[in-house]
Amino acid sequence: MKSIITICVALLLTACGSVPITGRKQLTLVSDQEVLSLSNQSFTDYMKTAKISSNAEKKQQVQRVGNNIAQAVETYLRNNGMESAVNQMQWQFVLVNDATPNAFALPGGKVVVNEGILPYTHTDDGLAVVIGHEIAHAVAKHSNERLSQQMLLQYGGTALDVLMQNKTAVSRQLAASVYGLGAQVGVMLPFSRKQEYEADRLGLIFMAMAGYDVYTAPKFWSRMSSLTSESGGTPEFMSTHPSDANRIKQINASIPEALKYKK
Repeated sequence: MKSIITICVALLLTACGSVPITGRKQLTLVSDQEVLSLSNQSFTDYMKTAKISSNAEKKQQVQRVGNNIAQAVETYLRNNGMESAVNQMQWQFVLVNDATPNAFALPGGKVVVNEGILPYTHTDDGLAVVIGHEIAHAVAKHSNERLSQQMLLQYGGTALDVLMQNKTAVSRQLAASVYGLGAQVGVMLPFSRKQEYEADRLGLIFMAMAGYDVYTAPKFWSRMSSLTSESGGTPEFMSTHPSDANRIKQINASIPEALKYKK
């Protein structure tokens, strides 16, 4: 038992990263290179079946808002000694012809927005809420953290030493099932509520850095919450998220902090 505890403590001490701005410590058993490789393959597989939107105006809007936020975030990271985080990002913002109100980001900066969420964003500011939130997941390396947590849970204490010796092969095997490569990429590795709150908070800060109106965020989430009552179920975009009331409460509490970063 002592040896198992020792291994776990050693892992937590040596395989630990921190989230920009929030400073929260996180477990990162998988290398950034492995996660990015999986992400790129997932995105390639997804794009083989996805239907790119034919709406030129809306595609330009998604790319414009996405690039504005990405550039602001990169500037902040560079100015604060996090150049390595910038180098890992290859931003791409894609609007797909899908009526589901959803959006998702892959590690490394691939962000996909469904046409179905645009009726709820209304404006560039509303879209910035969505894209800022997704960029936050990528910058905070939430996918790496969740994958690491899954590895820890699946392999347990006695196998951790073996796991770490053969980490590349094992993590790829596990990732293939956890990530759900291909068509399941949009729902891969659901984030925890802690990560969702963090993405909300960072998303507000990121959209403020790019000059967007952070007061749009609670209005957007209020519109999204109407989907729950209309359909009788939770939309995919919000399926693992905090309750509507708690989310909006936390967002309102985070607005003063976000305003300090306003462009």
